Amino acid sequence: MLSAHLSKAPFVLIGAPIDSIGGAGGTELSPASLRANGNWARVTVADRGDLDIRIRDRVRDPKTGIIGGADVIRTTELLRREIAHCLQEGHRPVLLGGCCTQVVGAVAGARDVMGRVGIAYLDGHLDLYDGVTSPTGEAADMPLAAMLGRGDQSWIDAAGGASLRPEDIALLGPRDVEDAASRGSLLPEDFTPAIPLWTNLDIAAEGPSSVAHAVANGFEEAARPFWLAIDVDIVDQAAFPATDYLMPGGLSWEAFASLVKGLARSPQLLGISLACYNPEKDEGLRDGKRLAELVIQALETKPLEDHAS
Repeated sequence: MLSAHLSKAPFVLIGAPIDSIGGAGGTELSPASLRANGNWARVTVADRGDLDIRIRDRVRDPKTGIIGGADVIRTTELLRREIAHCLQEGHRPVLLGGCCTQVVGAVAGARDVMGRVGIAYLDGHLDLYDGVTSPTGEAADMPLAAMLGRGDQSWIDAAGGASLRPEDIALLGPRDVEDAASRGSLLPEDFTPAIPLWTNLDIAAEGPSSVAHAVANGFEEAARPFWLAIDVDIVDQAAFPATDYLMPGGLSWEAFASLVKGLARSPQLLGISLACYNPEKDEGLRDGKRLAELVIQALETKPLEDHAS
């Protein structure tokens, strides 16, 4: 099992080939593409392969409001088990997704092993919808709410209940706050205490390095292991078009890279996940190769505690 010295634990690769639209293709092709287009052996000691998970049902359940609800629950259960096993074996997961649905099971597995955990949630969206308020019915609209115990009870039960407390979240980069509010989504201030939030504008104003330092320092002072969840739509659509639900006004590639590297070097990092890269929208696979290389470089950097030794 992982010791108190998280930064000494090696990384292993895991694939989560899912897309919450409920059809083949799209982001479920991401794990294979990222695996093939990055030299992950530079930072991982093993590749556990892709989990046998898919979200295939396109029907939006009239009761829960979620597309492919049974597959979402199975995905959550299998990811919860796999991430727990990985951590119990003394490894830190690098989860190649897939869509943001994966994070619910991943963080549940981390909580099962580590106890209280946090998350640095990098996303262009709040992801605080439920099956009623979501405009799409895709589970990827809802993971942060589910991890806080809000939404469909069967999904929350599959995760073993809420896996996060509001104060243990750093929500970084959303730029849909006004739109989400107009649709009835939960908002960060609806929780007690409010979820710590840095919008895309906040990150630009404070500087990504400063924000990364503040977030990482908060987890380190609390001795709180944290998961780094990355949805690539935090990046501006002009800088990273290979994703769905494009929006203008996101982070530049340079700001994104600075944020990821600053968080990944924390000694409290317990795992990382990549989500919402769509190889079918990536001519020449340029964006995927750049994403893989960025994360590999970020994980190659020695944690801050090691630099002082």
